[in-house]
Amino acid sequence: MYTMTRGHFITLGATAAGAMLLPLRTMALPIRKRMNENQQFDVIIVGGSYSSLAAGMALGRALRRVLIVDSGLPSNRQTPYSHNFITQDGVPPLEIAALARQQVARYATVELRNGLVTDVIRTEHGFDVHVDNSTAYSAAKLVFATGVRDVMPDIKGFAECWGISVLHCPYCHGYEVRDEVTGVLGNGDKAFELTRLISNWTKELTLFTNGPSTLTTEQTAKLGDHHIRIVEAEIGELEHIQGHIEGIRFKDGAATHIKALYSLTAFEQHCSIPQRLGCELTQEGYITVDPQQRTSMHGIYACGDNTTRLRTVANAVAMGTTAGMMLNKELIAEEF
Repeated sequence: MYTMTRGHFITLGATAAGAMLLPLRTMALPIRKRMNENQQFDVIIVGGSYSSLAAGMALGRALRRVLIVDSGLPSNRQTPYSHNFITQDGVPPLEIAALARQQVARYATVELRNGLVTDVIRTEHGFDVHVDNSTAYSAAKLVFATGVRDVMPDIKGFAECWGISVLHCPYCHGYEVRDEVTGVLGNGDKAFELTRLISNWTKELTLFTNGPSTLTTEQTAKLGDHHIRIVEAEIGELEHIQGHIEGIRFKDGAATHIKALYSLTAFEQHCSIPQRLGCELTQEGYITVDPQQRTSMHGIYACGDNTTRLRTVANAVAMGTTAGMMLNKELIAEEF
């Protein structure tokens, strides 16, 4: 049985770190040269983060010719560490993505391009995909792994703290801020449910409704029974040091100390092209997919954060792998 020595471990770590430090343009140069030879693909994947790379690996291992187009704007780009992903717990998301790109690039039939998909046109044989309003590529099938864009509230300091100390998921970050003075920013039923969930990680908990509470009498009483305060004062600013929240200053001049804040932040689809192609959205605004990650439009798959509220790296990878395998199965059925 092979045993990794300390030297091998250090070498492997240095290789991964070096890959992350390489400019994307440098990593993509040989790929672009190959793309100029043939602009026809089995599958084009729009988006270049965890879900898309997982789909690309599954398709590459199935010998499919794949193009992955990445605009380089993952929603967790400010998040310092990823958690709850077995074998990658505590690793910076950018390192995970860099290593994933390196591994996917080993498959000769998978190509990566940096750019923004600006239009997609359905054709008789599939889809024409336009990148940066110029170059067009063709594919039989599409995968949208484009994620979502978080809509930040108009609170000073909020955007700077997002993903660092203003959090969306206790399963991703709750352990690191356990037992800290913590807040939930939200109102109504969803805020009550999130506050109840967060109470598992800390008893130093306050719900900030940022205006008059819309909780029911029963919900208010239940939070009181668990010694969870409700503060209705409007928030003026999150005081922080390089994204690490120190306190909340209200518009009336009052302030309170806090170390972590969970927020029910609104979102919108990062890419509107699936909707223009006819893909249905759920009532919450996610792309509707079935268990095989197929959208409501034939030949179009979707995976990752644009399809689910469960926004974790591990879930994105699982959904991308599923999309790649199921899409290949569909291609085989059509070709056989």
